[in-house]
Amino acid sequence: MSLSTHALDTSTGAPASGLAYLLTDAAGAVLATGTTDDDGRAPELGGVEIGAGVYRLHLDTGAYQRSKGLRSFYPEAVVCFEVTDPAAHHHVPLILSPFGYSTYRGS
Repeated sequence: MSLSTHALDTSTGAPASGLAYLLTDAAGAVLATGTTDDDGRAPELGGVEIGAGVYRLHLDTGAYQRSKGLRSFYPEAVVCFEVTDPAAHHHVPLILSPFGYSTYRGS
């Protein structure tokens, strides 16, 4: 199974580069950690092998917003998702602003 993410900052209309993230499994074991690149993507996730199960993508939105000189209502975003088809690609994007965020199952 392959996994990817793409973080977009709607307050700037640009990728959210430098956003720290952590991927954990249902038991809380850390599977990957890093920061998004200049395009708002997480290349470290490309090498993570995961099977069926529940996972959490923790994103340090508060530190990211502070680094931009902004106040933020959400200090972190945790996207919990379930993989039922380990052979499929799973894209977990984040759309971010200082006072909200959203996510969806991408392709």
